[in-house]
Amino acid sequence: MPKTVAIVSGGLDSVTMAYHLQAQGHTLHLLSVNYGQRHLIEHRFAAKAARTLGVPHDVVDLSPVGKLLSGSSLTDPTIDVPDHRSGSSGGSPNVVPNRNALLLSVAFAVAVAQQAQAVAVGVVDDLQAAPDSNAAFIDSFLAMERIATHGYAHPDLTLTAPLVKLRKSDVVSLGEELGVPWTDTWSCFRGDTLQCGRCAACEERRQAFRDAGVTDPTTYQNSDSKELS
Repeated sequence: MPKTVAIVSGGLDSVTMAYHLQAQGHTLHLLSVNYGQRHLIEHRFAAKAARTLGVPHDVVDLSPVGKLLSGSSLTDPTIDVPDHRSGSSGGSPNVVPNRNALLLSVAFAVAVAQQAQAVAVGVVDDLQAAPDSNAAFIDSFLAMERIATHGYAHPDLTLTAPLVKLRKSDVVSLGEELGVPWTDTWSCFRGDTLQCGRCAACEERRQAFRDAGVTDPTTYQNSDSKELS
């Protein structure tokens, strides 16, 4: 069974990925990264996933770096997380440029130290996502890491993104098959007690459940009851 360092934030995608990888026979070590995100509550859900799956989980503190990442609503306290607006154009204020490159660099360092055979990341097929959330980036990053870790990493060390060709609704369908407890996942960009139901991440979550034909059990701030498909 391949030993895999999996980047798991606690979100719907990354938690589903962890369940999928374990079902495929991977020996997992879950890794979360504090990059100064305002919704740090998500790591509680990553820890829940680790406990449910019976695997180790560590949080890497890069919060000092996060203080330098101005310009994004996720890391810059002077910028509010906007409500979702359909049809909006231009760059998203919710994107942290180069974030996945940062997270993956940490994960590869851990994988080399542990002689793991794989690093896993839960990016999905989303044209609105950050530019470091697609198959071209994954392939290029792996090529770079094979140079950077040559002679030190496990000879089979690779980078896997098992959800990269899936839509968000496909991830929900996969998670349903795997028995993912959706109430133990977090999507909201706002770090409140309940998920807001208004930001882009919450709307994307709601739409994914609707498109998959699955009841969304999430209790949102702007709803007196659970969202129904």
